[in-house]
Amino acid sequence: MTDYRLPITELTLPHGRLPLPAFLPDGTQGVVRSVDAADVAACGVTAVQMNVFHLMQKPGSSTIQALGGLHKMTGWSGPIFTDSGGFQVYSLLRQNAKSGSINDRGATFKPEGSDRKFNLTPEKSVQLQLSYGADMVICFDDCTHVDDPLTEQEKSVRRTVAWARRCKAEFEKLVKEKDGVRPLPQRPYLMAVVQGGASKELRRQCAEQLLEIGFDCYGYGGWPLDSQGNLLEEMVATVRELIPRRFALHGLGIGHPANVATCARLGYELFDSTMPTRDARHGRVYAFTADPTTTKLDGRGDFFRYVYLGDKKHVKDGRAISEFCDCPTCRRYSLGYLHHLHKLNDSLYPRLATMHNLRFMTQLMESLQRTP
Repeated sequence: MTDYRLPITELTLPHGRLPLPAFLPDGTQGVVRSVDAADVAACGVTAVQMNVFHLMQKPGSSTIQALGGLHKMTGWSGPIFTDSGGFQVYSLLRQNAKSGSINDRGATFKPEGSDRKFNLTPEKSVQLQLSYGADMVICFDDCTHVDDPLTEQEKSVRRTVAWARRCKAEFEKLVKEKDGVRPLPQRPYLMAVVQGGASKELRRQCAEQLLEIGFDCYGYGGWPLDSQGNLLEEMVATVRELIPRRFALHGLGIGHPANVATCARLGYELFDSTMPTRDARHGRVYAFTADPTTTKLDGRGDFFRYVYLGDKKHVKDGRAISEFCDCPTCRRYSLGYLHHLHKLNDSLYPRLATMHNLRFMTQLMESLQRTP
């Protein structure tokens, strides 16, 4: 596979500059689970990603606006990306078709446990994201599974492109209105999502049509793994080849360290996932096998290992999780103590473990920034 250089080194967004490549932890409902904004910043994170699908339900759009928008509400001063909710709507309906429906207008859904229905259209998705104060608005897209039949993939591409066109029109209208009231020193970015499942031809059609409309950034849409959990490397590479290198490309939902390294080698600059923080809460943390400041990383997974904090072998281990980590947890606490907290199910445990995995991911990004 061709080894690409990264022509884009940063994005300049309303709430600051974002060095690339960058990993964005998912704080889907307005919080990166178990940690606060100061913890996230202490781990070297420069941007976070949240989600309209979840936020419009809890705490609700009127609450977010009453609390001053996402930045003020969460205490996070850096850039915030807001996912459109397309993947979450797809996941909800795939699990239970009776929970809602999708048509050319948009999506109607009723989440499990909710007593009300929600409507989400391309226009409403953009309206909500801008009202929340997003730095990166992501177009509402029609997501599919990679194994869905070709007819479904064709419908998804047609709808995704049509929705992206509507998203851009609404975005430009609202940004112009805001700029007219108070000149914007830096406008938000708008990202379109490339769908097409496992069809190279459909991916090409989708990418070409989106490029013709014109967006600031682009994202790889759809589940990026096969049924065995392996990265769809050929398809991921195809989308990078289709999008000119002057545009940053976001591997939406890609967070496994080896997959991130592979995608960065292929030319992707942005990543987000719940995996590192979820793994941490469940007792699985990451450790480099060599100093990341001097080791060239690639897509092979041997540059890191898993540490399972519930293992008995850690009971009396006075070492840190990793000798190569400078996170607040590794600077202060031992494996033995973390094992103790994990067994106690103490609320301190997920905070310390999450901070470690977040710092691992930012160290990985720093290493990839140095890797030619």
